[in-house]
Amino acid sequence: MKNRISRRTFLRNSTVAAVAAPPIFFNRPRPVAAALSPSERVTMGCIGVGYMGKLNTFGFNQMRDVCDIAAICDVDSKYGLESTLANKELGTKRDDTITPPDAYKEYQRILDRKDIDAVCISTVDHWHTKIAIEALQAGKHVFCEKPLTLTLEENQLIRKACKKYPNLVFGVDTWQRSRKDLFMTAVLMVQHGFLGKLTNIVCNLGPGLTSEPVPEAPVPDSLDWNLWQGPVPTTAYRHNFIESHGKQVEQTRAHDKFRWWYEYSGGKFTDWGAHNIDIALWALGLQTRGTGPVSIDGTHTTHPVPFKDGYPTVNDRYNTCVDFDIPVAFDDGFVMHVVSSSSDGNGGILFEGEKGKIHVNRMRIKGKPYEELPPNTFKEEEYIKLYGGKPVEGHKYNFTRCIRQGGLPASDVETHLLTMNVCHVCAIAARLGRKVQWDPKTESIVGDEQAATFATRERRKEFEIHV
Repeated sequence: MKNRISRRTFLRNSTVAAVAAPPIFFNRPRPVAAALSPSERVTMGCIGVGYMGKLNTFGFNQMRDVCDIAAICDVDSKYGLESTLANKELGTKRDDTITPPDAYKEYQRILDRKDIDAVCISTVDHWHTKIAIEALQAGKHVFCEKPLTLTLEENQLIRKACKKYPNLVFGVDTWQRSRKDLFMTAVLMVQHGFLGKLTNIVCNLGPGLTSEPVPEAPVPDSLDWNLWQGPVPTTAYRHNFIESHGKQVEQTRAHDKFRWWYEYSGGKFTDWGAHNIDIALWALGLQTRGTGPVSIDGTHTTHPVPFKDGYPTVNDRYNTCVDFDIPVAFDDGFVMHVVSSSSDGNGGILFEGEKGKIHVNRMRIKGKPYEELPPNTFKEEEYIKLYGGKPVEGHKYNFTRCIRQGGLPASDVETHLLTMNVCHVCAIAARLGRKVQWDPKTESIVGDEQAATFATRERRKEFEIHV
């Protein structure tokens, strides 16, 4: 126990030589320095190892120079645990021997382990906040998949918890912030006036997904359906396959299809809004508390099922918004549009100003102002400043660096929660099909009692959040 205590103290308080990153999730590599000793590395537990969970787990596993994967957790023994453990390279490597991570169904087993320094949370969205808060309470650093929260109330709960544990690092996986060649360059172009005064921003999130009626089905033996649902109201498990364009397409309430049900997600608004709205607000410099829009108009939106008073009237098919054009208005009269499609193609952000326009997505930047940008216009120091004072590297490396050296990750909780305010109000306005007024100073919906009721949700007994 004595060795573990000194090790954890080192990870929280010491400053060590910079360790660089191989390409993780489209992030450019940095020159690799010597690996840290086993006692200096971050020992991690990965909670939720479904689709995104596997990507995050294997991403951290590639970083053996700075961290070790000691445990994984999932409520589905087949879809999550078995398929993840099938990768024989996963685990803690010493010399030529790899020790596989321990596998659990209950995430509390990971939080109880004193040897684990940090957790990566990649569960379905409606579990993020509860697990993250309990991880902080257990003394763990937290790396959480976006979107961090399911409701506006959860934004406040996360903020309250982080205030209680200021020495713990909390990073959010909005990795577009680590793309120096794309999104960071676009942000610097806006902030340095290469587009002139901004006249328009369009955040393209892509259209939502529809489904045929999804019938009730037996719960697979491998899945703990009650635990998967956790804090949200219980409902029947639904699953089937349909043929589409000559292929068998899965439809379900579970696993990666959760984002098409408002019960578990905010649909495209929180899924892709957490990325693209975040970049837009970053460029605008509107990521300090008290800033944000004053109204969000959900009039021009389409859902795949009928709604009444903001709730779907049928429960057997995907229900999140599929088509939308939502004006997001600020107090100076500027309007940003959050859309499901645009002439620039699905995905990405259009920045338009008096001197021209650029469009950036995960593949490229295009637009005359960018094409005419002289080489090396932005010095490395400017990227470092935008990145919170740390070397620009892979998102996961940035997280582990902050554990070793202190400081905020490139995607910190405060800026993310301000983005989530916009994402959640977009979803609320779309569900009600009307304009909703927002007070960025009090972070609350004003003048609409019905809309304000969507700020929180009742949680099932035994799944409450205590801060």
